[in-house]
Amino acid sequence: AAVGDDALSHESASGAGRRPGDDAASGGPGPAGGEAPGAEPSPSRRRLLIAATFAPLAAPQRLSAQPAFPSRPITLVVPFAAGGIADLTARAVTRAMGESLGQPFVVDNRPSAGAIVAGNQVLQARPDGHTLLLMSNANAVSASLFRKLPFDATRDFQPICTLGFFELALVVAQDSRFRTLADLLADAKARPGKLNIGTISIGSTQHLAAELFKTRAGIDAQLVPYKATPAVLTGLRGGEIDVAFEILGPLLPQLQSRALRALAVTGGERHPSLPDVPTVREAGIGDYDVASWNALAAPAGTPRDVIERLQRAARDAVAQPSVQQNLRQLGVRALVGTPEQLQRLLADEIRRWGGVIRAAKIEPQ
Repeated sequence: AAVGDDALSHESASGAGRRPGDDAASGGPGPAGGEAPGAEPSPSRRRLLIAATFAPLAAPQRLSAQPAFPSRPITLVVPFAAGGIADLTARAVTRAMGESLGQPFVVDNRPSAGAIVAGNQVLQARPDGHTLLLMSNANAVSASLFRKLPFDATRDFQPICTLGFFELALVVAQDSRFRTLADLLADAKARPGKLNIGTISIGSTQHLAAELFKTRAGIDAQLVPYKATPAVLTGLRGGEIDVAFEILGPLLPQLQSRALRALAVTGGERHPSLPDVPTVREAGIGDYDVASWNALAAPAGTPRDVIERLQRAARDAVAQPSVQQNLRQLGVRALVGTPEQLQRLLADEIRRWGGVIRAAKIEPQ
């Protein structure tokens, strides 16, 4: 509009004092105010026509401009209760991420079976990077454990990166007759169906890890599910169960004080906090590598540049010595990958745990 006004003002000023014959000679407007037939528009009128043509296109471009990301605090929806290993991992990493991004993270704990409530909340959020999901292997398990979910984890969420992996441990009471994993396997094979393995609820990572262990080891053992980890450890000390499958991190103080003993860890290599404890693989059970994991994901449709900025912020956060120390104390192996690596991990975990669930004949809920 400003360009048009200038052109009109210029044209009016330049036309003042013209003689009747000047317009025709100069190619300007004729007596009726239009162009002479077949004549080229004057330079000033060409500018006016160009401004009028493109002015409507300029306004929408100004209106559609997006503010720099992030423009407000970022909400991370965590599908677990506050104070657990997943929650503490998320808080340690996102605190550092917020400092580098210039906006704080707000952790919103939404615990539920199968991480359904948290996933559904993020599913309905605007895909602008300001609402994220703490994804985990619970999302992979839920794909086969539930008959119907309100979302498809591989389709409805945009992967950002993993944050860390945390192994499990096979633990026994301090006075257990089993000194090594080989002792336990020999006993299980000599007395089929007599070994009792404790885990938390059916469908948990601990429970499915124990089911996979039975299959890979070729043993017949009874799985005893408890409601929570404290009940599992009470049962272990009381002799109700022979061995327990549990996340390693929360058990580290009891293992290091020798209140409990670890026969093996479930990861692909020995854990740095327990360098003398072998892996399940080292005991002769090949192709056994189990770890729980946490990752960041956004609603599908989140711009790629936002995803990449969040991934870089997570990578830089985990590289900080203070964050690394916090994660080590939690028993977490920090590892920030790419969006593509997280996408492959999720697909692989869905296939693996789906096979375990079907083999164990666990009925979908």
